[in-house]
Amino acid sequence: MESFGDIDEGIKVKNKKIVAIDLFCGVGGLTHGLQKSGIEVVAGIDSDSSCKYAYEKNNNSKFIGKDVSKITGKELNKLYPAGAIKLLVGCAPCQTFSQHTLKNKNRDQDERWGLLYHFLRLIKESKPDFVSMENVPQIRKYKVFTDFIEGLKKEKYHIFYKVVNCPKYGIPQRRIRLVLLASKKNSIELLPETHNPKDYVTIRDVIKYLPRIKDGKIDKKDKLHRSWRLSSINKKRIMQSKQGGTWLDWDENLRLNCHKKKGGATYKAVYGRMKWDNPAPTITTQFFSYGTGRFGHPTQNRAISLREGALLQTFPENYQFFENEDEISFNIIGRHIGNAVPVELGKIIGKSIKSGIGIND
Repeated sequence: MESFGDIDEGIKVKNKKIVAIDLFCGVGGLTHGLQKSGIEVVAGIDSDSSCKYAYEKNNNSKFIGKDVSKITGKELNKLYPAGAIKLLVGCAPCQTFSQHTLKNKNRDQDERWGLLYHFLRLIKESKPDFVSMENVPQIRKYKVFTDFIEGLKKEKYHIFYKVVNCPKYGIPQRRIRLVLLASKKNSIELLPETHNPKDYVTIRDVIKYLPRIKDGKIDKKDKLHRSWRLSSINKKRIMQSKQGGTWLDWDENLRLNCHKKKGGATYKAVYGRMKWDNPAPTITTQFFSYGTGRFGHPTQNRAISLREGALLQTFPENYQFFENEDEISFNIIGRHIGNAVPVELGKIIGKSIKSGIGIND
């Protein structure tokens, strides 16, 4: 791919640095990945103030607790250092675009529906050199995505987007995401895939070494390595669950009424155990709950812990999600972890942008 060349008025890339702002930053999965790629992130913006501690503790960035719809491009441009190559990134909350809401007739009334339009507005107002957007693949079915693409074209961006199968980039979960890259100068593409099914990073590779804990218990040395307490009937269910199996492995009296219905029979991953030598399923905001997906530990009789979920999202083990132990909430930290862009995907996005403009390190 050709070198990016001069950005403006004869200033060379080698004399400038890429600086990013992260919209909808959450606790910083994308920010941390970009920083690991060598891109500076000056600020993350998110309306959820509960993300502030983890975002600032783990990243050399400022957390701005503000609704993106209330931010202006002028405010963004004040955050970028003078002369920097400007990168604006973001993952608008994706639940309203997910597979689960495709049949929801009222989904366009969800306040999150318009956030991608605000992302586009901020691009038009701040005119960054590069843009990256990450979201669920289903977003392509909606007019808002078409409008986003058309808006970028009107702003003279070169656009690339790809549906990414995360295990093919060394991420240990079967997360499928759409990644978009846009550039003012020349087309930039995501780096080539690095893995195939024979060498996928597996659950065993990532969490096997962690200490054993029982459901409802906490590891003494790592307070995030804690597991949700199972009900007595769920303890019986998980004891009869096999790696990669289904609730069909259970005794008849342990099955739920919905399983016996025609519609319920299709949801065989719910209450399932993971398999050691496979990537994990997509880590959702409820991954700590045994009954919300295939989140049973491969061999221990419990759901995966908060720490295990974070590791499968490729957060480093020293990433701090709470300041005081009494602040740990399964629902809040589960949301923080499940909503994050996997750190390693953020790193790949950053390296792809750098490679596309001839910065290789």
